[in-house]
Amino acid sequence: QQTGRTFYFYAVSNHKIKDIAAVKDNDKKVDVVQYINEEDNDVLEVKIGFSYVSVENAKMNLRAEMLSKEFAQVRSEATSEWEQLLSKIKVSGGSEDDMETFYSTLYRSFLWPILLSDINGEFVDDRGEVVNKGFRYYSNPSFWDDYRNKLILLGMISPDVASDVIKSTINRGEISGFIPTFFHGDHASTFIAGSYLRGIKDFDVKKAYNLLLNNAFKEGKGGRPYIKEYINRGWISEMDIEDPQLETKAKAAVTKTQEYSYDDYAIALLAKEIGDSINYKILMKRSKGYKYLFDSTTKLMRGRLANGDWIIPFDPERPYYEYMYREATGWQSSFFAPHDTEGLISLYPNQGVFEAKLDSLFTIPWKGYEACNLTVFIGQYCHGNQPGHSAPYLYYYINKQPKAQKILNQILNNFYRMGPQRLAYAGMDDAGEMSSWYVLNAIGLYTYSPADP
Repeated sequence: QQTGRTFYFYAVSNHKIKDIAAVKDNDKKVDVVQYINEEDNDVLEVKIGFSYVSVENAKMNLRAEMLSKEFAQVRSEATSEWEQLLSKIKVSGGSEDDMETFYSTLYRSFLWPILLSDINGEFVDDRGEVVNKGFRYYSNPSFWDDYRNKLILLGMISPDVASDVIKSTINRGEISGFIPTFFHGDHASTFIAGSYLRGIKDFDVKKAYNLLLNNAFKEGKGGRPYIKEYINRGWISEMDIEDPQLETKAKAAVTKTQEYSYDDYAIALLAKEIGDSINYKILMKRSKGYKYLFDSTTKLMRGRLANGDWIIPFDPERPYYEYMYREATGWQSSFFAPHDTEGLISLYPNQGVFEAKLDSLFTIPWKGYEACNLTVFIGQYCHGNQPGHSAPYLYYYINKQPKAQKILNQILNNFYRMGPQRLAYAGMDDAGEMSSWYVLNAIGLYTYSPADP
């Protein structure tokens, strides 16, 4: 089967095959296996081994892990495996409903990334070669989403897995010359730096660091888009587009500038740990670049053209996928500087003005714009997508913790058991980020600045 890479399987059943027939639907074809039912109501049991390497490896995986076992045993072992993982966090208090929500979100936090190597350690690398590097090879995490909280939770609960995910990421970087960036931003830097500073050190940190420096300073396929402009200006300009729409293709320049600023901070922390004082100073200076896009008239982050002019017209309540902001609005994108929150607040005349602006984020009604990635709001704040998930914590920096707690309680109590059957989330889980947000907040923790220890 072709799904971006070749996926092999080897299957054994307790019934003989009668026929394999192709079922067509328009341009799609699916092969359907028909088995001989030798006894009425007999249960069909199929055992399948998978591999990204070969059919032989799929057969090997099946034999090693499952071939001699009955379904009940496999189910029991899977239940035990999950029970062992979920039991790493013990909670008490609250209602039965709260407990169900907590352990359901904890479970969903660990559904990704996926293991790509076989039981013998072999995997197919990004060159297409079958190799064995002595670690478990994982898919890339959803870095743009998961760097905020899920990858920190992974490191807390399963540090051995987090270490192998980092090694897998480094392996890809050795081939391409860049640590993978994934979708938007450069947040593997945050994951690697934060993990190392929190004590996960079972990987070649100097190799990882040198690859991250490539991301921060070099142009090339797989690196940061518009990195040359970002280095030269300190910020990224937006395209001059007349009447931009929700799905207008542009540079998402405000979001890129903010995220590169934070990514530079993460790499700077690693530079300091390694003893590279020169790049530490350069990257720390660059980490303040987000300030170039603060418009003191609207007191929001706003796109600028290449000549330095502000984008006109400017509607901070209108969402865009790639114009100025990445899957967000001006309101949702104006409070992100977790590495320099005091610096962000200092852009306002005083803390009172900042507090009023933050209050407006949670009180100005959403105008009803329809965007599939933006759902469930408290004012302009959107919990259904990731960019603003740390915003409630800004109240802590101005000694208004009760305001933060009121919003956090509203989210925890209302946005995770939605719908008629109370099984829906407020938006996309995105490989466990939304779930991890709940888990960490429910136990009284949150990774406001995930690059920090």
